[in-house]
Amino acid sequence: MAAGEFVSVHSQADTEEADLERERLELSADPEAEQRELTSIYMRRGLDRMLSQQVAAQLMKHDALGAHARDELGITEAFSARPLQAALSSAASFSVGAVLPLAVAAFAPETTLLAWTAGTAIVFLALLGAVAAQIGGTPVAKSVWRVALWGTLAMAITAGVGTLFGTS
Repeated sequence: MAAGEFVSVHSQADTEEADLERERLELSADPEAEQRELTSIYMRRGLDRMLSQQVAAQLMKHDALGAHARDELGITEAFSARPLQAALSSAASFSVGAVLPLAVAAFAPETTLLAWTAGTAIVFLALLGAVAAQIGGTPVAKSVWRVALWGTLAMAITAGVGTLFGTS
């Protein structure tokens, strides 16, 4: 999972860097057109033409690429892709998330292992949904329902595919 996350987020970082390089070229080729583009962006956000022109001029003078990265491309330092951080976070969260189902598998009676594993996994998913909702300040019931439903669906599909290929 961590490797997949690294590759995915690294691809996003590559795309961001390509966008920034394209923007650098556009800024060097036609800075006036780029300033008009910023002006247009600010007008669409609700500023009048004069203020939009002033803001665009000031930002272009201060940091033209930064202004275009943020306001045109939506790339900011706070939200730029960080592949290694994403991979480490993924590895940590999947490792921690695996502890509870492994504990159930270690202690559940062998005759009812499948039922215990599936049942407690759904409960753990619901708890995860509740915790995520609390942290994010979103409705708990909606989050619990969504995480438990999609997690259960993923387990069912995985079990179905396993059955199709004769694994048990």
